[in-house]
Amino acid sequence: MTPTSPAAVFWDMDGTLVDTEPYWVSAETDLIESFGGSWTHEEALQLVGAGLWHSARIIQAKGVALTEDEIIDALTDRVLEQLATKGIPWRPGARELLLELREAGVPTALVTMSISRMAHFVVEHLGFEGFDAVVSGNDVTHSKPHPEPYLHAARILGVDPALSVALEDSPPGVASAAEAGMVTIGIPFILDLTSSSATHLWPTLDGRTLADLAALVPAVSS
Repeated sequence: MTPTSPAAVFWDMDGTLVDTEPYWVSAETDLIESFGGSWTHEEALQLVGAGLWHSARIIQAKGVALTEDEIIDALTDRVLEQLATKGIPWRPGARELLLELREAGVPTALVTMSISRMAHFVVEHLGFEGFDAVVSGNDVTHSKPHPEPYLHAARILGVDPALSVALEDSPPGVASAAEAGMVTIGIPFILDLTSSSATHLWPTLDGRTLADLAALVPAVSS
């Protein structure tokens, strides 16, 4: 790790590392329709970046007569099935940047509101050891946009959040990382982030390097 490297880099998963949002929307639609309800694209967008237990309560209100945990398990099963059959759609530049961080010895953590088995499925298919820690939705009491997920991950790695960088694609995720005190890079994907609390907005991770991340740290540490 170079002197100007971030203390750590924290990654969101869905929409940042992998393009799984269409899989989630498909899973939500199938589940709600199986109980006779309907699910619009606009309604699905409201769940992007939200905690799964929050999402489960919204889905219950659409007439799905299952417990929150049953809904989360059903959605996760369906998304995992799509990942297994269609493959993992990595976001442009994400794996390349992550690999560069690992080779440079920069600590990394995955911070996702998906449950543990989903997070570890993705991590195990990276093709290299990508993360020092994985914080999933069932590891915290408060989901994004609460800062707990990122603060918890920072404690695990033993780093100062203010000297760390977080990569996020959704307003709840950006709010969580920013409230935790991290330099927060928003990479808009499905939702607009221009009015979010992101420290910086990048249109893509494609072509981005450790040097680009390192350039952001002095503004925090000076």
